[in-house]
Amino acid sequence: MRTDDQLNDFLIGKSEHTLSLFHHFMAKFNEVGIVELHPTKTMIGISNGQKRVAWVAQLGKNFIHVVFPFKQAYEDNLCFQKIAQVPGDEQYNHHFRMLNPEDVNDEVMRFMRVAYNEEADL
Repeated sequence: MRTDDQLNDFLIGKSEHTLSLFHHFMAKFNEVGIVELHPTKTMIGISNGQKRVAWVAQLGKNFIHVVFPFKQAYEDNLCFQKIAQVPGDEQYNHHFRMLNPEDVNDEVMRFMRVAYNEEADL
């Protein structure tokens, strides 16, 4: 199955609001750098061409849920609803729930740049 078909299958039946959130989020991520989508059966991976920088874990009725994997926990923030270390790994998954286009604010954009570049400073 082609990637485009997999992405379409993932997006089918989603609300207009959710689809607009997804497209807005991806447009903002493309402002950081060119990203590639890697849809699977359960999520949509986002990469910078070399590594996964985030994934859309859920497309709800009125939100999208995005997970950013970082090498450290960024506890001092207002955008992540949960931060959890992957057991047995030095990866910290940061969970972001987007309800409105404005949720991708300056703080979220900074974390998108960190995820994309890995070594960027906050």
